[in-house]
Parts: sequence; C-alpha cells; structure tokens
Amino acid sequence: MRGIGNGDGTWSTAPAAPGATFRILHVSTGNVCRSPITERLTRHALADRLGDPLWGGLVVESAGTWGHEGAPMEANAETVLADFGADASGFVGRELLDEHVIEADLVLTATRDHRAQVISMGHSAGLRTFTLKEFTRLVNAIDMATLPPLEDGVVARARALVRAAAALRGWLLAPTAEADEVYDPYGAPLTFFRSIGEEINEALDPVVTALTGVPARA
Repeated sequence: MRGIGNGDGTWSTAPAAPGATFRILHVSTGNVCRSPITERLTRHALADRLGDPLWGGLVVESAGTWGHEGAPMEANAETVLADFGADASGFVGRELLDEHVIEADLVLTATRDHRAQVISMGHSAGLRTFTLKEFTRLVNAIDMATLPPLEDGVVARARALVRAAAALRGWLLAPTAEADEVYDPYGAPLTFFRSIGEEINEALDPVVTALTGVPARA
C-alpha cells in the first residue's frame, strides 16, 4: 500500500477505513516557524521509526492561530529542518480553522496561550489539546506496557496514549509555567532557531517513541 498526498503536504493511507487514521495538529502563531518545524520533525521521526511515509495511519499537519495563509516556511526554519535531515519542501502556511480542530485527534501547541485559543474554539477539544512540552511530560509518566501492543496498530495506540495523558493532566503539573512553553524564534538569528529546533526535537522524541513503540535509532 502506498501513501497518497493530500495536496497540502500531508500524507494519509489509502484506502482508509473510517477511523483508520489519527490526525496530529501542531499549532503556533504564524505557522511559519515553530509549528512547521514541529510538524516536519514529527514526520521525519515517524518515518525513521516506521520506515515508510504511511506512519501507520498517522496524519501530521499544522496551522497558526494568526496563520499566514499560503505563506512559505521561514528560511531559518528550513535550515533547522535540514540540520536534522528533515524535509521542508512543499510547506504552505495555514490559518487555524474550526475544521482543523474538529478533525484533529491530538492538538499539540507551542504555548499555553495557543492551547487556550484552541480549547476556546469548542468542539470538545479540551481532552485532546496540550502544549507540546506538557504532553511530553505526561507521556513520560505513562507506563507504556498499559498501551495497546503494536500488533493492534499505531492508531489504536495513539488514541490510548491521548486518553492516558488526559487522565494524568490534573495530577502531574509543570514545575513552572514557563516549562510548558516553546518560545517564538520569529525574527531571531539562526542560532536561536537552532536552539528552538533542539528543544522541539527533544520534546518530540519520547512522544514519537510512545506512539510507535520504537525508540530513535542510535
């Protein structure tokens, strides 16, 4: 089975039965720096773990609360992705719409303000919307043995992971408010972009490992 491009840079499995996909939505402000980096690093990590562009039925995309609709990724963000060997091609910025939230099974935001904006849109988004670092903290506290085995599919595992993280949220708080933030590098020099890229990649690693059950290659 081959992946089919959706025309917006995302991939999905084909053919797909209802409920056979799991959509991950990364959200920042302009959708030209943080969320594109996070989207493409997630895809790169999934391909590394699973060995193909299908990602077991996972669909990874991004949008911005003040998204620059149709805009390209920032050049420094492209450079950061190249540092990791991730593909930056074909990216097009999007403004966050109700339909994106409705369709998403997991929303990971750059900051708490972004999280609040997503939740304020409604659509029962509260239990599936986290900041990236918040979700990482919660995932690290979950016993992976309690998740469905890989034989049940990545989608089933992903849905169980989100439920487990939501159940832990009120019990495992951040040590500081800033601990859940990924700061905006827009307009900053490449060195700061690279530090943000490292921060995002570090936060993503345990999340992708939990989703796939496969650790990063040495």
